[in-house]
Parts: sequence; structure tokens; C-alpha cells
Amino acid sequence: MTFEEQLDPDPVIAFGNWFAEAQRQSVPQAEAMMLATADRDGRPSARMVLLKSWGPEGFVWFTGYQSRKGEELATNPRAALLLFWQPLGRQVRIEGTVRKTSEEASRRYFQTRPVGSQVAATVSRQSRPVGTREELERAYAELAAEAGEGPLPLPAHWGGYILKPDVFEFWEHRDNRLHDRLRYEPEGSAWRRFRLQP
Repeated sequence: MTFEEQLDPDPVIAFGNWFAEAQRQSVPQAEAMMLATADRDGRPSARMVLLKSWGPEGFVWFTGYQSRKGEELATNPRAALLLFWQPLGRQVRIEGTVRKTSEEASRRYFQTRPVGSQVAATVSRQSRPVGTREELERAYAELAAEAGEGPLPLPAHWGGYILKPDVFEFWEHRDNRLHDRLRYEPEGSAWRRFRLQP
């Protein structure tokens, strides 16, 4: 079977098939993805986040809105995602526009998190300087004592983002670095795909 025959013409379905295979093969943290953003001057930054859901509407993760990534997305709402499943020799690159999820979607997900994670998200002003580790732990301990068994309300500074893809690239390892690469771009209401040289 060729690489083109292996991958569904719909890149969201193709992604789902590869993601399911990574889970079946017990790839560690198959949902971990690199998120790249850039500020208004084009300076890039990248970090790892966790993919929480996906579908035709987009790819979703959750984070602090006041973090560096949040500030960059507020001024430049385009981003790139990369999922790499090393044991399978596969990666998927996804590019597109980003918007916040609804507050209700953020609240629903926040309530599924362990109370300790809710406390951490509430007390952390992600990416902001802090004097000492003890200062951070003290703030955590104070809110944890107050929260008890929770749940906590959704913090205003925390929630979800969804990336609406306009480019997919599927990459699979081949011997001698003659890798397979297939790029998808929108064409009307469908997707056009073409092979890239390695």
C-alpha cells in the first residue's frame, strides 16, 4: 500500500487513524504536541501542550490566557502544532488560525481536572516572574486549604484555544532519509493533497 493509499483523503480522519494507532501502540503521551506561536514582530516561541480534543472544527488545548502563548495569540492568532510519535516514525504538522473556545467549554473541561490541578491553574500567573518556589507553594497551599475537595470556579485567566487547520502535513520515516511527506491544503469544500520531497 502506498503512502497516499494509507492516508484518508480527509486529513482529520487521517489524523484520527494515526492518533489511534499511537494509542494502540502505547506511545508515551501520544497527546503531547509542540505549539509554536509568534509575537507581533514575528519572533517565534514553542512549547509542549496537551491535545484535549479534535475534529473538523479544530484542535483544542487549554492554558493560561495571560501566558506568553496567550499574549502572542492575542496579537497574532496563527499557530502551528506538531505531534511526533517517535516509536512509529511518524509526525503530523498542523497550521491554522486560533481562537478561544467558549467559556462554557473551558468550564466543562476545567471541572474534569483533579482539584490539585484546578488549584494550580488558579494560583499560577503563567509565565510571570515569581520570587521563590516557596512563594508559589505558599499560594498553592493557601488556596488548596480553602478549596478542600473542590471544585473551584473557572479562573478568568484560564481556558481553551482551538486551532482551525488550513494546512496538514503527514510525515513518515523511511530508510536513507527518503521519508514520505504528504501535504493537505483546502480546496473549496474539500482538501487537495500532494507529495513533498523529503
